[in-house]
Amino acid sequence: MGRTRAKTRKAKPVTTANTSETVESPSVPALLQKAQALIIQCDYDLAQLFVRRILEREPKNAEAKEMLGVAQLEMGDVDAARETFGTLVPPHPDASSPPPPSAHLYLAQLSDQDPQLALQHYQAAVDILLGQLKGKSRAGNDADPSSDEVELKNHIVRALIGMVEIWMDPSYDLCFDPAAEKNCEDLLNLALQTDPGNTEALQALASVRLSQQRPDEAKQCLEQAWSLWKDLEPDDAKLPSIPTRLSLVKMFLELFLFTHALVVLQGVMAEDDQEVEAWYLEGWCFFLMAEQSRETGKKVDELSWQELAQDARDCLDTCCSLHKGQEHPDTPILEHVQELIGKLEEAGIKPSTDDGVEGEGWEDVEDSDDEDVEMS
Repeated sequence: MGRTRAKTRKAKPVTTANTSETVESPSVPALLQKAQALIIQCDYDLAQLFVRRILEREPKNAEAKEMLGVAQLEMGDVDAARETFGTLVPPHPDASSPPPPSAHLYLAQLSDQDPQLALQHYQAAVDILLGQLKGKSRAGNDADPSSDEVELKNHIVRALIGMVEIWMDPSYDLCFDPAAEKNCEDLLNLALQTDPGNTEALQALASVRLSQQRPDEAKQCLEQAWSLWKDLEPDDAKLPSIPTRLSLVKMFLELFLFTHALVVLQGVMAEDDQEVEAWYLEGWCFFLMAEQSRETGKKVDELSWQELAQDARDCLDTCCSLHKGQEHPDTPILEHVQELIGKLEEAGIKPSTDDGVEGEGWEDVEDSDDEDVEMS
C-alpha cells in the first residue's frame, strides 16, 4: 500500500462582521447630489473630487461636467472652465444632443473678448430653451404655469438681455453697427413676448430708450416695471434680486426721479444694510438732490441743500468704510465716492460725529465768502 497522505486543512480567511458584507460604492446620483451640496457650500476643492469620481465611471456625464466647470470657474481657473464647458457643446464629439443650454450661457459669459462668439452662444441657448418652453406649454396649463416653466422664461429673458447688452456695449464695435438698434428692439420684443411684464426686460427696454434720447418712454417702462413688485412684502419670492433693483435705481437717478430711487433703496437696505453699491447710490442721490436745491434755491422734499448734502456725506462715508472693510472689488465706485466727498468738503459739509450730531464748519451758500464753490 502506498503511504497515506496526511490531510491538510486549508486556512480559513479571518472574517469579521463587516467583511462578510459587500461594501457598495455610492451611486452616481448620490455622488452628483453630494457634489451639488458642496458647490452650494462653496467647498469647490472637495466638490471636484466627487465630480471626478463620477467622470471616472461615466466620462460623458453632462451634469458632472457642468459641475466641474462651475467649480473651476468659482476657483478662478477660467481657461479650464471654458475648456470643460466646451466639451458639452458642438462641435465637440462628446456633446449631447441637444446640449445643456446652461453650457452655452456660461460660454457666452466667458467670451467677453469675442462678442460675436458670445452672441452665438446666447442664441444657441435661447433656441434650446424656447424649444423646451414649447414642450412645457403643450403639456401644461397656460393659466397656471409650473415653476419649471417660469424658470425657463427667466433664463430666456436673461439670455436675450445679455445679447442686448453686448449690442449696446460701447467697448465693442457692434454698438456702431447700423443694425444694432433694430437688433436690440427685436430681442426685447421677443423677451416681452416670452414673458410679458418681465421686470428685467422692461428695465432693459428703458435703458435702450434712454440711449435713444426718449426719456418719457424710458420713464414709462421703469414705472411699469416697478409697479409689478413695489407693494410686495420683503420676503416675497417675486421680489427682483438686489442687482436688478439697484439697476432700476440708477435709471431713476438718470431721469431725476429721486423719490422713487430712495424708496427702492430703502427696501434694499432693509434686506442688506452692508450692500456697498446701495450706500453709494443713496449718497449719490442725496448729492444730486442737494445740487438741485442749491441751484434753484428751493427745498427738495422739505429739506434744505445743506441737510441733503449732510445726508449725502453720511451715506458716502458709510459706503467708503464698507468698501474698504469688505475689500470690495469695484474700484470705480470708491473713486467716485471719494470725488463726491471732496466736493462736499469744499462746500463745507463735514462728517457727522459718532453721536449723530452734525459736524462743525457749515458754510451757508448765502453767507460764504466764496460763493463759487461748486458741488458738481
